[in-house]
Order: sequence, then structure tokens, then C-alpha cells
Amino acid sequence: MSYWNIPPSGHDDEEEKKRREEAERAALLRQFLTPEARQRLKNVALVKPDLAKKVEAIIIQLGLEGRLDHRLTDDEVKEILYRLQRKKDYRIRGF
Repeated sequence: MSYWNIPPSGHDDEEEKKRREEAERAALLRQFLTPEARQRLKNVALVKPDLAKKVEAIIIQLGLEGRLDHRLTDDEVKEILYRLQRKKDYRIRGF
């Protein structure tokens, strides 16, 4: 077997695992969010990917715990985003 035919060990498995996790995450978000709310999160992810991941994690957790009795709307996602951003403290100490 030549050098070029040897796949990197574990690399393909890691990528496959990442793809599966992302597909599962997307399926859960489809279940817990309206199409407009999902689009808003996609838009936020373009600018602030960490914030979008945090919101996705919160929504998935709430949904899996059975604490969502309906699909979250765009306005409800906006409220979550607003509350998370408001929690950040940007004050410079010493002033």
C-alpha cells in the first residue's frame, strides 16, 4: 500500500461524529423552533457564533427536559438573545 492510500487515523471518524452531532442538533432545533426563529439563529451565528451556540444549547436543553410546550417563535428567540447579551458586563474597572 502506498503512502497516499493510508487514511489519517481517526480523522474521518472525528469528522463523521461532528457531522452526526450537527445533524442531530439541527433536527432538535427544527422540532423546538419555528422556521423564522431558526433563520434568526442562523443569522446571529454569522456574526456571533458563540452566542448562537449558547442559545441553541439552552433551547435544546429546555426542549429535552420537556419545559417547552410549543415551538419557540422569532420574538421568543429575540428575547433570549436580548437577555443573554444584557448579562454581559462590558464596564472597564477603575472608572
